[in-house]
Amino acid sequence: MNADAGSASGLPGIQVDYFGRAARRLESARCWVEVLAGGGPRVLRMGLRDGPNLFAETPTASWDGGHGQYDLLGGHRFWFAPESDDCSVPDQEGLTLSAIEDAAGPALRMVGSVEAPTGFRKTIEVRLDPDSAAISLRHILANEGSSTLEYAPWPITQFKLGGVAVLPLPSGDEKPSFQPNQVVVLWPYTSGTDERLDIGDHRITIRARADKPVKVGCLSAIGVAGYLVDGLLVVLRTDPARTARHADFGCNLEVYCDDRTIELESLGPLVALAPGDSVTHDERWEIREVGSGMDVDAAEALLREIARA
Repeated sequence: MNADAGSASGLPGIQVDYFGRAARRLESARCWVEVLAGGGPRVLRMGLRDGPNLFAETPTASWDGGHGQYDLLGGHRFWFAPESDDCSVPDQEGLTLSAIEDAAGPALRMVGSVEAPTGFRKTIEVRLDPDSAAISLRHILANEGSSTLEYAPWPITQFKLGGVAVLPLPSGDEKPSFQPNQVVVLWPYTSGTDERLDIGDHRITIRARADKPVKVGCLSAIGVAGYLVDGLLVVLRTDPARTARHADFGCNLEVYCDDRTIELESLGPLVALAPGDSVTHDERWEIREVGSGMDVDAAEALLREIARA
């Protein structure tokens, strides 16, 4: 389908296929994304203009958490924390797509259907910067049910294996202190001897190699994480809301890796959502061309520089 068909539908971009599922591709001068057009909301693929997809593709992965078959698909999904089986409610139907009229570049609003176990409705707004390799995502979690529920918005992005995830930790003062300044959290299946995981003085890294599951989280002071792969640094930026109360023992950034994919995850603060209430959580993704010579030291330094800008 060509761009004329996109114009005829009133939506930006063109219709494309994702393993037999309808999707929509948006392009700017510097990058592109594809979103699911018949379910979700999901962001399926992302890359530099004329470049390959950087996200993981898992079209056959699925499970039943008690509500029916949930298809993982790959790419970016929108859950809520703390995690439970209610996160993986089937979302193959009920999506509404609309253009965002006031956006500077290509932009779409994806509104999902109400999820029966919780009454939540999820919305993702995707905006491509017109002149840079950057994408802004707004996640809206709305309670359209009948009960007050306390959760945190939790976007999760799956990347292809082969790179290394970098989480800068808070820097320590030169003089001794009696007070702790860091939160680092491990999941029960995570081994401290896993060679992929390195918890250093100033950063956490996980090398994205296929193996058993490993997950680590932290309370970031700067709200920046990165994935270094194929000469690119994909930067995730979000408001750290460091003084707010967070799920998962106080985490606002997390990384998970298994035999198929590595995930970068951000979490907003815990919020008590009464019926009719909603909460918004923003992410910004930037793709930096850094060359194959960049190591994790340089990646960490660049992430801190980006956070200061």
